[in-house]
Amino acid sequence: MKVGLINKSSHPNPIYKTAGSAGMDIRANIPKSLFIACGDRVTVPTGIFVEIPENFEIQVRPRSGLAAKSGITVLNTPGTIDSDYRGEIKVILINHSSDLFEIKDGDRIAQIVVSRVEKINWQDIAKSTITERGVGGFGSTGTK
Repeated sequence: MKVGLINKSSHPNPIYKTAGSAGMDIRANIPKSLFIACGDRVTVPTGIFVEIPENFEIQVRPRSGLAAKSGITVLNTPGTIDSDYRGEIKVILINHSSDLFEIKDGDRIAQIVVSRVEKINWQDIAKSTITERGVGGFGSTGTK
């Protein structure tokens, strides 16, 4: 599938790192370092603009290593880039660690995954069907 890309950053285009990669890393495009204090969040520009085919989206997801090693994650994960959005991709990061975290220009800050979007048509129903789970909510299926 072809996806339109405008890269206004000084960094390389996002690429799949391995044959089995589902996502591509995107990088910070910032004139100077940003610092995220414990519990704070920041919106980071990438310099990337895309034109996605209709019935597809791009999901912005955390990088697992950044989350595991530094406590930095994407706040609204997954973020959705709709097919009709034409602005710059920006990433909202939050610091869940107790340490100040520095983001430098060119740092890989998130990953993007292209996903098909299925459109639905609502069907009004009088009541829902009975299932084994029923109305059981959070934790209702247990932990073991």
